[in-house]
Amino acid sequence: MTKRRVSLKDIASQLGVSVSTVSRALKDHPDLSPAIIEKVKQLAAKWNYTPNPLAMGLLKQQTNTIGVVVPDIVTHFYSSIISGIEDIAKANGYYIVISSSQESYKKEKENLNNLLNLRVDGLIVCLAQETTDYTHYDSIIEAEIPLVFFDRVCRTEEVSSVVIDNVEAAKELTIHLYKHGARRIAHIAGPSFLNITKERIEGYRKGLQLCGLTFDQNLLVHTNMSIEGAAVATNKLLSLKYPPDAIFGVNDTVIFSAMKEIKRKGLKIPDDVALVGFTDEFHATVVEPNLTAITHPTFEIGQEAARLLLNEIKSDKARTVQQISMQAKLIERESSVKLK
Repeated sequence: MTKRRVSLKDIASQLGVSVSTVSRALKDHPDLSPAIIEKVKQLAAKWNYTPNPLAMGLLKQQTNTIGVVVPDIVTHFYSSIISGIEDIAKANGYYIVISSSQESYKKEKENLNNLLNLRVDGLIVCLAQETTDYTHYDSIIEAEIPLVFFDRVCRTEEVSSVVIDNVEAAKELTIHLYKHGARRIAHIAGPSFLNITKERIEGYRKGLQLCGLTFDQNLLVHTNMSIEGAAVATNKLLSLKYPPDAIFGVNDTVIFSAMKEIKRKGLKIPDDVALVGFTDEFHATVVEPNLTAITHPTFEIGQEAARLLLNEIKSDKARTVQQISMQAKLIERESSVKLK
């Protein structure tokens, strides 16, 4: 059985004094006698009493905790961002409480309620894939609870966020494929309502235009970003009368699934179908061939989101909305460079 933390109430009960007396004695309050201060301190030391940071925070109307809601805590993308958040939080005397929505709208709402019940001082959130209704954030905004979004965002006129320049990155990927011989470049996109989907499609179309290629609606397929959904999307593209010679995925998970389906059909990567991803997960350098991808400055995204939130928490002024767009980088590997 785990031994519970010794409280001020325990010490007060043992000495027959009030909790407030114990609290003041531990702070050497001048209104108390040296004798009672000594008694309290001796018992506190004997029982290894340490202040409860949550309880101390509640007395000050703050808990020095930050709530973080992410779609999952498994992928390197989110775990690296969490590390960046924690780096800045810890340096400023804050703890973080992490919860996963598991891409569920319902779970996202539950997580937010649980974190607010813990009285976190602010929230850093990446929207779940299922989230199309953003009204659960309205009460948070109206209550002036510090809030920052990252990657998948909403309410950008009212809430600060940290993203990458998705349009520029997607355009660069498309041009990269063209330069390496691809002429029928397909895009497996995410759900149409997500900001990252819209922005990456915009970049894809701009890239096609700059390369002198005509946009073909048949080469744009939406998916729920799951392995199964990506497999269906890939097979749909490969069954076209004029199949693609390159596929650009909304993220690496989609492309890993596409890679499996392409190989299953006996096609070669990149000779038959070139592939590029969009997150640069750890597995990008493990799969064969190694995956060309856009790499995000994930740790820095987390740091920037934490800085924005802490500025809100510490500011006495009205919420200042900032939209920070960070630059991603194209990492060229074997999956997209066709042999000549």
